[in-house]
Amino acid sequence: MTPLKSPHQSGIIYACVYYHHHIVLDNHPLQEMAETRHFQLPIVAQEAKEENGNATNQVITELGTVKYKRWICILLCIIFLLCGQSVAALLGRLYFDKGGKSKWLSTLIQFAGFPILVPFYCISRPKMLTANHCSIGSNKQPSIMMLGLVYVTFGLMSAGIGFLYSVGMQYLPISTVTLIAASQLAFNAFFSYFLNSQRFTPFIINSLVLLTISSVLLVFNNNSSRLAGVSQVHCAAGFICTILGTAGSGLLVALQQFALRKLVVRQSFKVVLDLVMCQSLVASSAILVGFFASGDWKGFSGEMDEYGLGKFSYLMVLIWTAICWAVFYIGAVGLVLEVSALFCTAISALGLPIVIIIAVFVFNDKMDGIKVISMVLAIWGFISYVYQQYLDDYMPKTENTGEISELF
Repeated sequence: MTPLKSPHQSGIIYACVYYHHHIVLDNHPLQEMAETRHFQLPIVAQEAKEENGNATNQVITELGTVKYKRWICILLCIIFLLCGQSVAALLGRLYFDKGGKSKWLSTLIQFAGFPILVPFYCISRPKMLTANHCSIGSNKQPSIMMLGLVYVTFGLMSAGIGFLYSVGMQYLPISTVTLIAASQLAFNAFFSYFLNSQRFTPFIINSLVLLTISSVLLVFNNNSSRLAGVSQVHCAAGFICTILGTAGSGLLVALQQFALRKLVVRQSFKVVLDLVMCQSLVASSAILVGFFASGDWKGFSGEMDEYGLGKFSYLMVLIWTAICWAVFYIGAVGLVLEVSALFCTAISALGLPIVIIIAVFVFNDKMDGIKVISMVLAIWGFISYVYQQYLDDYMPKTENTGEISELF
């Protein structure tokens, strides 16, 4: 049995224990390490917080730079589209107004200008960071056969649409053709709803209704829309062909957006060039077949000799029309890639006043009350759509900032 300790012995033991804990351990390396870590933890936490804050600010800055560059690209595409579309439409009307008669040749020059785009392949440009990426899970480039099928389909569709527009341009005033073409926004919205899950808001619905009414008004105004020497039958054919061409154009743009999202993994400026050039090559080849099969090529020399502005002007009209259409296609496909098919179509509608006002002075197109109302409705519809784009781009900004902060 352990003997009981005396009070003196207990005091000695207590003193030893106190000395061991409060003197020896206080100078022990483990104690110093613990105290050091105790003071270092808040510093490490503060440094980690600062690093996360810096990383968040860096990401926000980079996103702002990307957005800034993206809108510069969008602005350039808008300029290409509006300038190319307006000048090409006016030159196309000038071709028929001064003696041109070949619908096949008029269609051919809508696509034959694509070789001027070849030098753009030499321009090295980094990958575009677009807001509209391809579908998630698509990690492989599509096969050459699949891309070839897409390009051929789009090219043949473009050739048919171009021919329908040429018929309308031959038999109708350019102001009428342009106003009817504004309904492409309604057709494109309809097809984009099924192909690209386009959502409809009150402003977009308002825009579509106004643009549809704008085009319908022209149907009841066909007497003042008839060119000199054009029969009622040809005028009706021009209306029908223009409406069909507009519907086909709306479908084509929606399909282009669908193909770019689903098939193309790396979306870049080269993708735009590939699509425009391959599509134009197929369309030009198909139109050349029709041009020679119809026998229009036989009257080419005589048409040039009899042209109202002379041979040189005849060639200049054809060449510059082809160049302007090529510029237009670059802008159009670029907008489809960067934003959406519906946005591209809405910007195309912005060119309405430009073409119509110039046509009144250059080609003496009649500008009666119904055409004025139609143009006002078309512009109103365009503004309604642009306002919706403004809301979509700026309203979710706070939500996006919150999402970024959650990443860190």
